[in-house]
Amino acid sequence: MNQVITDGLNLMPPAFSEGLSVWSREDGTPGTDTWATSGFGVLVPADQDFGTCLEILKTETTTRIRYMAETPILPGLYLRISARVKSLSGAIPSVRIAGWAGQANNAHVAGVTEVGPTTAMTAYGEVVTVSAIVGIGDRGGVDMAWGEDAAYGHFGLDLTGGNGGTIRIESVKIEDVTHVFLRKMMDWVDVKDFGAAGDGVTDDTGAFAAADTAAAGRELLVSEGTYRIASNLTLQSPVRFQGQLDMPDSARLVLAGSFNLPAYADAFGGDELQGFKKAFQAMLNHGDHESLDMMGRRVQLDGPIDMAAVVGNKVSYANRRVIRNGQFSCLPSANWDDEVHTATGTWTVANPDRLDNVTNAGSIPIGALVTAAQGVGREIYVRDVNAANNQVFLSSPLGVPPSSQTYTFTRFQYIMDFVGFENLQRFVLEDVEFLCAGAASGIMLPRGGLIFHVKDCFFTGPKDRGITSCDQGCAGMLIDRCQFLSNEQVLRVQDRTTIAFNTNANDTKIRDNRAVKFRHFGVFGGNGNLITGNHWFQGDNEPDGQISAGIVLTNTNVKTTIIGNYVDNSYIEWANEHDPAPELSGEFSFGGLTINGNIFTANGIASWSNFILIRPHGPGHYINGLSICDNVFKHLNGGALDSVDDVDDSIAPLDGSRTANFLMTGNVYHGITKNSQNPVTVKVTENSDLDVWEIDLRDWLPFETEARVAVAVMPEGAVRSVSNVAVYTMPYATTRHGVGRGSVRLNWSQPVHGSVQLTARCDTV
Repeated sequence: MNQVITDGLNLMPPAFSEGLSVWSREDGTPGTDTWATSGFGVLVPADQDFGTCLEILKTETTTRIRYMAETPILPGLYLRISARVKSLSGAIPSVRIAGWAGQANNAHVAGVTEVGPTTAMTAYGEVVTVSAIVGIGDRGGVDMAWGEDAAYGHFGLDLTGGNGGTIRIESVKIEDVTHVFLRKMMDWVDVKDFGAAGDGVTDDTGAFAAADTAAAGRELLVSEGTYRIASNLTLQSPVRFQGQLDMPDSARLVLAGSFNLPAYADAFGGDELQGFKKAFQAMLNHGDHESLDMMGRRVQLDGPIDMAAVVGNKVSYANRRVIRNGQFSCLPSANWDDEVHTATGTWTVANPDRLDNVTNAGSIPIGALVTAAQGVGREIYVRDVNAANNQVFLSSPLGVPPSSQTYTFTRFQYIMDFVGFENLQRFVLEDVEFLCAGAASGIMLPRGGLIFHVKDCFFTGPKDRGITSCDQGCAGMLIDRCQFLSNEQVLRVQDRTTIAFNTNANDTKIRDNRAVKFRHFGVFGGNGNLITGNHWFQGDNEPDGQISAGIVLTNTNVKTTIIGNYVDNSYIEWANEHDPAPELSGEFSFGGLTINGNIFTANGIASWSNFILIRPHGPGHYINGLSICDNVFKHLNGGALDSVDDVDDSIAPLDGSRTANFLMTGNVYHGITKNSQNPVTVKVTENSDLDVWEIDLRDWLPFETEARVAVAVMPEGAVRSVSNVAVYTMPYATTRHGVGRGSVRLNWSQPVHGSVQLTARCDTV
C-alpha cells in the first residue's frame, strides 16, 4: 500500500535548488526565520557527491532545517524522512532527522518524540545518510510515534555538537513506507512468502506449516494457485483461500482456526462435497472441535457418502461429534440405483438370524433389505457376511421360513451411509435437511454404537427409507423434532412402500416428530421405546380407503410407551413377526405396552378399519400387560368404524381366556360403534321375570377377549319378584358364556325383574 499513489498525497519537499524560503531555521511553523535570509546558508551548484546542495555554517548548538509545508500524518500512513550530509571543515557535528508535530487546529502535539536517532559524522568528506520513520501508530521500527492527535508535521534535520563547521546537505526526502509495515499491520500472512509454489506439483506442505507458525494467530492467506499438500496438515490460524488445495484422500486437513464447511469448501475450489468429506475426516481425527457447522451451505450429491471410507483410518469412534446447520441435495444419477441380488439360502431355527449356503454370499452388501416369499418380517437387513462360509447374518431372526428358499437382497443408497463403522457412539445430526428428491434414502446407521441423535432435521422425499438400522447402531437412538416428508404423497396407502425409520435395538426415544404419508412411520424391532408427542398421518383421498400401520411393534413384550401422539389416518400394529418360534412357549406374551393420552383420528376410511391391531404369528399368545387409557378416537366424513381395536387372526388367534393386567378406560369415542372398555360397567334392565340374566358384553370387550370376571353388581332401585315384591338377596355371577364367551350370567334366587349396574372385566389382575 502506498498512499502517495492511492490517495494522491504530495509528500516530497522541493529541492534546495528551488529556493530556501520554504526551509525554516526554527520549528518550521509559519513566520519563523528561513535559510534564505540567514546569511549562513548558500546553494552550491555542483558538489561532486550531491550536485546542487545546501551548504551551511553551523553557528548554533542545535542547528535546525525544517520544511515549512504541512506534511500530512494519517492513520495507517508511515513516512520515512531521510537526508545525506557530509562535513567539509571545522568542527564535525552529529546529525539526526527531526520534526514538529501539529494538530488539526495548528496547536503543537506535546509530549511526543520529535527527533530520530543521532548519527555521528567522523571524517571530512564522508557521506552520511540519516533517516527516521514517523507515524501515528507506535509499532516496532517507528522512531517518532505521534499518536492520534497528530495531523501534520514540519520535517527536516538537526545538526548537533560543536559550532564552526561547514556542512553540505542533499535535498531532504519524505517517502511513504507503509508497505514496510504491511506484514505487521495486516491481519494475514501469505503462504507464498514462505516458499509455497502453488503450481499443483510441488509439495507445499512444509511452506504451509511455516506460514501458519509465523502467522501467530493472524489470518493465513492462500493466494491464487493450486497447492499440492501431500501429507497431513494442521493449520491453527484462520485461513482465507483464494487458491485451492490438491490432497490425496488419505491426507487429513485440519483447519483448526476455520473449522466450518465454507472454509473447507473454499480450500477445494468451492467444492462443498469435497470440503465436507475433508471436514468430517478431520473431525474424527482432531480433538479441538466437537462439531462441524455447515453454516447453511448446501452440498449437492450424485451418489452416497460412505462416511467410514471418508475417514479412512478408523471404524470405531466414541466421542461426541455433531454435524449441524446445512442441507444435502441429491442430483439425478445412476449412482442412486438400488443394488439388487437374489440367492438361495437355507435356514434353521437353531440359528434364526443366519442364512447358510447362500450362493455368492460375498457379493451381497451389508445393509441390504432382505425379502422372500415366506417367513421374513418387515425391516430385516444384512448385518454381516461371511463369504468364505457362504453365510449371511441378519438384523433380526426370521419367522419360520421354509428350510430353503430364494431371498432378495436390496441395498438402498443413502445420502449418509455409516454402515462401515462397527461402532459409532454419541453422534449427532442437528438442523440438517436431507433433500432426497425421490432419488436417495436418508441415513444408514452404523452397525454398532449408542445414542445416535437426529434432531431438528428434515427428510424430504426419501426414495425408500428415511433412517435405517441394519444392526445395533440404533441402541438408545434419539429422534427429536424431525420432519419426514414422503415421496409417495400422491399414491394410495396400499401402494406405498417407504418407511420413515426402523430400529432393532432397545431404548429409543422418538419425540415430537412429524411424518407425512409413508407406508409406516416407524418399525420397532427393539424394546424399551418412548414414543411421545409425534404426529404421523398416512391417509389418502380414496372413499372408504385403507390405512396402514404408523407404528409397527415386532415383539411381544415390548416395554414401550406411546403417549401424547397424534395418530392420524393410521393405526398401531403389534405383532411377533421376528420370532423364530412364534408359538407361546414360556416367554412373556403380548405385554409391557402403554398407549395413553393420544389423539386417534381418521377421515372417510373403511368401516372395518381399526386404530390398534394385534397380530399373533403363532398360537397361545394373550394380552399380559396393556394400558390403553385417556385417548380420543374419532372418525370423520364417513360411516362409523366398527371398533378401534381388533385381532388379525389370519395366522393365529389371540387367546382371550388368559388376558391379564389389561386396562382400557377413560377413552373418548366419536364415530365409533363399539366403545371398547375394560373394566366395563353397563346398565342391565330385565323386564321379564327370570332367575338367570345373561348379559352379552361383546359390544364393549376389546380384542376378542372373554368376559372373565364380574367385579360388581349394584341394583338400580328395587329388584322385584313375579309378585312385584322387592327382593333383597344378591345374585351370584358366572362368566365366559355365550358366543365367544363374551357373556356374564347373573343367577338369582328366584325369577326377578329390574335394573342393575354390572361391572365386569376381560382380565385377571
